[in-house]
Amino acid sequence: MAAFLGNIRYVAWGALGVGALFLLVYALGVQSFQLGDQLFWEAALRWTHVLSGIMWIGHLYYFNFTQIPNMPKIPDEQKPAIGKVIAPAALYWFRWGAMFTLGTGLLLAINQGYLLQAYLLGAMDNFAVSKHVFIGIGMWLATIMWFNVWFIIWPNQQRALNIDNKFPSLTAEEKAKSAKMAMLFSRTNTFLSVPMLVAMTGASTLG
Repeated sequence: MAAFLGNIRYVAWGALGVGALFLLVYALGVQSFQLGDQLFWEAALRWTHVLSGIMWIGHLYYFNFTQIPNMPKIPDEQKPAIGKVIAPAALYWFRWGAMFTLGTGLLLAINQGYLLQAYLLGAMDNFAVSKHVFIGIGMWLATIMWFNVWFIIWPNQQRALNIDNKFPSLTAEEKAKSAKMAMLFSRTNTFLSVPMLVAMTGASTLG
């Protein structure tokens, strides 16, 4: 057991396997769904959407509540370990968590038949379906956050940390400017994450 728990790959794949098995046994066995049923795919997409969202928002909060505030406390000789090892790995899971969260969310909206209604904030229903308004606000906020991750935060972090040695000629001032830009948009996403989650959960609890 120690060997299993000591390897994060074993733990991750094992957890995914157990989760998938539980989903299949319950959906196909207990509920008697078929693989082609809409309800089966709703369950599968909702599960992967939530799992991806935890990965994304978990890393967003790690950066903003743990890494960034504590970087000034780390001795200068130890900071390269964060910038060259920890941060690039965290950014990998951060940005792909964002991608899978958005992707599975869009597929779930298509599965449920409210993609356009939600992105139009219920205008197609004359704003009579509050769920479409709630989920639409959440989807717009999540889309903005995803855009910030892939097109502002990640490119600026690549420059600031010289990830994969793609920007060896940047000056310290240019790196600092990129780091500040990445931080500001990361803080923006942290701010947006709360109303986004309220809107997403409100679609089921308040809508």
